[in-house]
Amino acid sequence: MRPITRAVAVLVAGLSVVAACGSDTETEGAATTVGAAADSSGSSAAEPTADVPDRIVSLSPTATEMLFAIGAGEQVVAVDSFSTFPPDAPVTDLSAFEPNLEAVAGYEPDLVVLSDDMGGIVAALGELLIPVLQLPAVPDLDGVYTQIEELGAVTGHGAEAAELIGQMQTRVGEIIAALPDSPEPLTYYHELDNTYFTVTSTTFVGQIYSMLGLVNIADPADDGSAGGYPQLSAEFIIEQDPDLVFLADTKCCAQDAATVAARPGWDALTAVRTGGVVELDDDIASRWGPRVVDQLETVAAAIAALPVG
Repeated sequence: MRPITRAVAVLVAGLSVVAACGSDTETEGAATTVGAAADSSGSSAAEPTADVPDRIVSLSPTATEMLFAIGAGEQVVAVDSFSTFPPDAPVTDLSAFEPNLEAVAGYEPDLVVLSDDMGGIVAALGELLIPVLQLPAVPDLDGVYTQIEELGAVTGHGAEAAELIGQMQTRVGEIIAALPDSPEPLTYYHELDNTYFTVTSTTFVGQIYSMLGLVNIADPADDGSAGGYPQLSAEFIIEQDPDLVFLADTKCCAQDAATVAARPGWDALTAVRTGGVVELDDDIASRWGPRVVDQLETVAAAIAALPVG
């Protein structure tokens, strides 16, 4: 097996099952707030502080998108190096994967939002009496709504959060209702990078496709050891002949419909022959924030664009 690439490592760190990097008692997608009065281990949940934070540091690209979407952007003083959306987010060189305690504390935050407790950063921030809100990866859209609601409550933007959730739910309903009828379920392959790492239906990304009735060709290839992120072979993909190929490696690996068609043997794929190779935005495809509805819309449009019969 080829070594895992940086692009896949970034995705898996944010979207894989959180139990692997949290305690056995944590619930996937559930928010954990560690207030200034919590014990130094950072493992016990505490009520958020009563004051609305006005110096928020986000070490999660997904949380950053949520914060700005609910109108809490002006309270955010710094975000990690991967939080590139929205464009006006205060991007810094802070790392979400190797967080530097002194660098984070240097922004004098009254709340730090993160997805994973990398390097014991939660306990370290607790020692400094800095409140932390941990929003781990979620399994489905309900988890997305819950985290948006949680951020709204903590930041004083509960009404805006509720409005955003309502808008997302309306759009999702409209997208699903507008799907064309298909005599047989369509199959797909979701590409994380050009070494054929992919996702299964057990992941959040896979769940989005399942909502639209698509069947994942990677499911039979996962024996559970990859945590929902197996690496396929070109031969396997060609043999499965998916109706749709979704490229979530357009930025990281410069892949597009032309490069896919140029791969040996791939020009015969149904997806290539029928225009079913879909170029995604890597960031939108790898985050569980508000733009997940844009991802759903992109996939639905690809389904509708396929030739009938």
